[in-house]
Amino acid sequence: MVDSGALEMSESAAPDEVSTQVIVTRGLEKSYAMGGGEVMALSGVDLEVAHGEMVAVMGVSGAGKTTLLHLLGALDRPTKGEVILEGKSLQERSEVELARLRNQYVGFVFQFHHLLPEFSGLENVMIPGLLRGARKKEVEEQAKEMLSRMGLADRWNHRPGELSGGEQQRVAIARALINNPSVVLADEPTGNLDSSTADTIFELLREINERSRQTILVATHNASMAEKMDRVIAVVDGKIALKK
Repeated sequence: MVDSGALEMSESAAPDEVSTQVIVTRGLEKSYAMGGGEVMALSGVDLEVAHGEMVAVMGVSGAGKTTLLHLLGALDRPTKGEVILEGKSLQERSEVELARLRNQYVGFVFQFHHLLPEFSGLENVMIPGLLRGARKKEVEEQAKEMLSRMGLADRWNHRPGELSGGEQQRVAIARALINNPSVVLADEPTGNLDSSTADTIFELLREINERSRQTILVATHNASMAEKMDRVIAVVDGKIALKK
């Protein structure tokens, strides 16, 4: 059982950050040991993302986009620097505490949807809610409502292998939203889809952002898609080169 006091607001987060910023990073660095040396994936990243923003994270392959999203969502730990999520510093948290923070505040959508093939779409969406400790019946109703919003009311009993690529990604989006997270991190969510299906997925994310005011960060190579978002962050060689 995690001590609730361990999840209290970090003293390092100023009051204005808590009220307006859902994500703050300070001097963020991430390096990996490789071939007897060290590869710097991110270096000195300072970033603030406000509640309700929809932000594009752009950069070539290997620039550090995925690493940045993983650090922001507490899937990985920085080598140096700090991530503050909803006023809570992720530094020195235990793995149990980080898992609880991820479940409570963050929804993930990946390029490869990572649905469990042996479970139906409905069961895949229910998993984060069950891990949250909610009652099965309650989670099932929430998952059905979420899938209906995704246009999959007649497909929730199908397994991933019985769904198209676009349908699988919509299931993944529903799974990311089931716990009503503050932040949705989407890593190339349309990278494996045709242009028409990609447009549909983007419009779903935009609709979610506008209706629920959830903060959404999307790592993408798609410049035309990025232009439709509130702000573009360019990552070049592990550094933030452009914020507009």
